Amino acid sequence: MTDPRGARVVRRAGIPAVLLAATLLLSACGGSKDDGGMPEPIGDGGGDSRPTVTLSGTPSADPTSAPTGKTSAPPSTVTAPPAANQVTVIPGNFAALPAVQGLVKSYPLYFSALVARDVDIIKNNFPAYFYVDTSQDIAEAKRNGWVMKPPASVVVMGTASQPLDVVRVKLCQSQTTQFWNPKTKRWVVAAPKGVARSIDMIRTGLGWLPYQMGPANLSNCSKVRFPA
Repeated sequence: MTDPRGARVVRRAGIPAVLLAATLLLSACGGSKDDGGMPEPIGDGGGDSRPTVTLSGTPSADPTSAPTGKTSAPPSTVTAPPAANQVTVIPGNFAALPAVQGLVKSYPLYFSALVARDVDIIKNNFPAYFYVDTSQDIAEAKRNGWVMKPPASVVVMGTASQPLDVVRVKLCQSQTTQFWNPKTKRWVVAAPKGVARSIDMIRTGLGWLPYQMGPANLSNCSKVRFPA
């Protein structure tokens, strides 16, 4: 989920008296100023204090511009989920926490794995413990023909510190975040008012990522209003 500084050093050397007088005369007549200026730092602009964050999972394209001679490929380290996979993550009062910010950024990728029922997305982009916790459910969904379709909603209900610098993020997931059984025409997890989940987040070299699934039923989702 720099302020370049420079310094210019002027060294003095021995200058004959005649040459020194000529130099002073020229400098008195005029000169040029270095008006290049320092690059302005990019600020956060105050940010958007609204707690709702809607992510489509598809990275937005960079603005197109004329080539400048040297181009570099973007540092793509994760598999981009399909454009149709959409999930709304509402961090609420916990939006400033780095672990919650990491969840907001990574959850669409996790959700795309559930929609596609593709365990490789989890294996290639998340820690091994999270892969172990979620791969069986995805494999079972694929084997039984269960499907999950967007949109879906996730609301952050709270956080709790755990050993090994792990942060547990307590969630409420909307009914549409669960698997649907087309044979019985019923939700595999019947939770019309949402279902409580938790995900343990850990800081990695790529930022905060889901470490493992935490306990369920840590939140009361009966009064949560989901946007989807």
